[in-house]
Amino acid sequence: MQKIKSLMTRQGLRSPQESVNDLSPIESFRVPTKEELRELHEEPTDPQAQQEIINSIEEVYFSNDSFDIVKYELERLPPVLSLQELEEYRDKLKQQQAAVSKKVADLILEKQPAYVEELERVTSLQNGLQLAAVICTDGRRHLNIAKEGFTQTSLGLLANQRKRQLLIGLLKSLRTIKTLQRTDVRLSEMLEEEDYPGAIQLCLECQKAASTFKHYSCISELNSKLQDTLEQIEEQLDVALSKICKNFDINHYTKVQQAYRLLGKTQTAMDQLHMHFTQAIHNTVFQVVLGYVELCAGNTDTKFQKLQYKDLCTHITSDSYIPCLADLCKALWEVMLSYYRTMQWHENHDQDEAEVVSSVSDSNNVIGTEENSFDRNYVKKKLEHGLSRIWQDVQLKVKTYLLGTDLSNFKYDDFIFVLDIISRLMQVGEEFCGSKSEVLQESIRRQSVNYFKTYHRTRLEELRMFLENETWELCPVKSSFSILQLHEFKFLEQSRSPSVSPSKQPASAISSTVTLFEQYCNGGNPFEIQADSKDDETEDVLASNGYESDEQEKSAYQEYDSDSDVPEELKRDYVDEQTGDAPIKSVSRETLKSRKRSDYNLNKVNAPILTNTTLNVIRLVGKYMQMMNILKPIAFDVIHFMSQLFDYYLYAVYTFFGRNDMFESTGLGLSSSRLRTTLNRIQESLIDLEVSADPSGTLAAAEERKEKVPSPHLSHLVVLTSGNSLYGLAERVVATESLVFLAEQFEFLQPHLDAVMPAAKKPFLQQFYSQTVSTASELRKPVYWIVAAKAIDYEQMLLLMANVKWDVKEIMSQHNVYVDALLKEFEEFNRRLSDVSKRVRIPLPVSNILWEHCIRLANRTLVEGYANVKKCSNEGRALMQLDFQQFLMKLEKLTDIRPIPDKEFVETYIKAYYLTENDMESWIKEHREYSTKQLTNLVNICLGTYINKKARQKLLATIDDIDRPKR
Repeated sequence: MQKIKSLMTRQGLRSPQESVNDLSPIESFRVPTKEELRELHEEPTDPQAQQEIINSIEEVYFSNDSFDIVKYELERLPPVLSLQELEEYRDKLKQQQAAVSKKVADLILEKQPAYVEELERVTSLQNGLQLAAVICTDGRRHLNIAKEGFTQTSLGLLANQRKRQLLIGLLKSLRTIKTLQRTDVRLSEMLEEEDYPGAIQLCLECQKAASTFKHYSCISELNSKLQDTLEQIEEQLDVALSKICKNFDINHYTKVQQAYRLLGKTQTAMDQLHMHFTQAIHNTVFQVVLGYVELCAGNTDTKFQKLQYKDLCTHITSDSYIPCLADLCKALWEVMLSYYRTMQWHENHDQDEAEVVSSVSDSNNVIGTEENSFDRNYVKKKLEHGLSRIWQDVQLKVKTYLLGTDLSNFKYDDFIFVLDIISRLMQVGEEFCGSKSEVLQESIRRQSVNYFKTYHRTRLEELRMFLENETWELCPVKSSFSILQLHEFKFLEQSRSPSVSPSKQPASAISSTVTLFEQYCNGGNPFEIQADSKDDETEDVLASNGYESDEQEKSAYQEYDSDSDVPEELKRDYVDEQTGDAPIKSVSRETLKSRKRSDYNLNKVNAPILTNTTLNVIRLVGKYMQMMNILKPIAFDVIHFMSQLFDYYLYAVYTFFGRNDMFESTGLGLSSSRLRTTLNRIQESLIDLEVSADPSGTLAAAEERKEKVPSPHLSHLVVLTSGNSLYGLAERVVATESLVFLAEQFEFLQPHLDAVMPAAKKPFLQQFYSQTVSTASELRKPVYWIVAAKAIDYEQMLLLMANVKWDVKEIMSQHNVYVDALLKEFEEFNRRLSDVSKRVRIPLPVSNILWEHCIRLANRTLVEGYANVKKCSNEGRALMQLDFQQFLMKLEKLTDIRPIPDKEFVETYIKAYYLTENDMESWIKEHREYSTKQLTNLVNICLGTYINKKARQKLLATIDDIDRPKR
């Protein structure tokens, strides 16, 4: 590139064509021919082609200036020179030279305007510098003239002006001293107006001014007086701070905080505030309890004022216990609310200060900002730490009050109210500082468990008395009955509202997001005792004479084949407006006609079946849940006692109506293994079977028996032996269905119970529901089996079957008499079932179970009758099939149950008569549902037809092998 530059220097701005001859000294020895000039002119002008030529130049030509091009080219010549090759190579070099020259010329032409422009700028700059030099010279000359013209008169004017300024400052100081002498009057006025920040500001300004003028003799006395005034202001400020603890006023507190900040004692103020809160708690509770003690004593004896708070609490009477507790909690609430609002004030104040600091970035305020930040952090930590301290003081004061009185003799409602107040107080504590209130929980739990054990024991005894006097008559309730309509369950609708105590909340006030402090921040008190609304409310759950209206009573006895005859309650789904739940199953139009035969509900609307005892148990459950909802730490104990109520009711229904050893031994699986396990568990854990035994025994055994209840006995007024009443079917229906209804209510309450049950105890609740509550409907089978076993004379049918001749020689077309007798028995059963339904509605599941039991027993009786046959021909077997088909055809007209139970049990047994020896053996092994007698008779009857004696012995041995494990 250096060679190119030197070449450009030599050529100036000549065109590339003109510089062709200057490529090297060698080229100047001869003049180019015309052909060569033409070739040069014919060089490519295409920029891309030109660039390719430049790119083809060897790298060595772009080296430094010391590179000798001529020597390089001569050294490259081959040993044998060829003129043609040399000319070609020369032409190539010329092309490269021409391309480079043209490229250089283009670049020079391209940059020439910029060069001219830059040259003009340099010229302009040179002119400007010359002008500046002239101006500086003129300025120096004028300054010299002004210096020479300055006189002594001007200096005299400046001296007089200085004296004037000093005299003005002296006059200002004298006026300030005069004002300082009059500040004490203004300070007193500001303190009376509670303008503490203004008073301190004024006092500090006066002190600052006094220190400025301390060289004056009149100022020294004023300075000491201002110091005394400042100390007096601090004392009044501390008194003003103590007033915050009981009645927080935002304007008052703002003034106090501003005053302490001016004093630079923000941290000291916070320490004093916590001391005042602690003192306020002690003084408040003492004055409240003292007032009630003196009121109950009827005098103002000063001896009570000298008692300790713990001793003072023991003088509270039972009548004044609840009002005093409520007033105590109200007073403590005011203290905690003041603390809450104090923290709220500081949070808002800190946010405002942070916004101000972020908007001001002056470096002079950095130190002050750091100090304020340190004070804010100290106050914040102090307030947060104070939360738990204050709540601990509150807990200890209330605990002392709670344990000062024996609550075991309180009425249930009074005790619930105490729990209600304490529960609300614990809710306050949780919102106040996130505390679980262990002190309060333990103290109230200890009393609650003791109280509840006694209460539950009494309720179990009452339940036994109710059950033993229960006649199992239907308790008429409306079809829309729901347990939420009972007073005892009102709290379920109200428990989410924080406006009042959990058992007194209105249903409309449901807000789980607003805390008590937010709700009552501007007034009111969560511990206000509200009037009990039970006197104003009535439970509209009972129906008059079992009917909900006169129209229903009229329509109840009408046939309801058409929709016009159906009560409106059965046409539509009922939805409780309060809960949104449908407490009863709706009845569709499609099922009404089928219910005409299956559901014996001809005279009552579809109301729940329950007794007075059932209603009492449900009310007890509601009361238990109230206590559990208020005091969650004893949730497990309460749920355990609730489960005992259900256990005892279930055990009583089974003992009264379902226990029958004869039918249990049939092996028909009437009682599931789960039901039997549940009944055994109840009997072992809850039932006292040694009531009449000798009471002598160990102390542990006596304590264990205290937890048990004697087994109930059925009332002598309940008759279960009359055939006309289907052996007490009405009472059995009321008993079992009331148990099923009770189980449904427990299922409805399961989410509520699960929500309060401790996590470690939830398996108990799950086991109770899966193994006890869910077995209630299983009790129907053993209860109604007894009715089905006695309602039809199966023994008479066996006798009639025994008189039939089965070894006939021709196929019969007429069925036997025993079939008509059996069907007549079923028709009579159907009639008596309808009679019973006039007393008690028989639900569809009950009627289905009754029919299923009767049909199952009838079919098994048929098989037993066929097993008693001594001789039977093929025609006799056909007669058996004819009899059974006739029975099925007529039976299907009486009942809607499909398929007919145990139909295959009979048909399979009859068809077994036609089996060969090999098929008979495998059939016997597969069908173990038949008894040994039935199988043996089958083998004996087939002897001689399809089976020989040897095969008979083999089959009997097989039957004996099958029967041996059963023995």
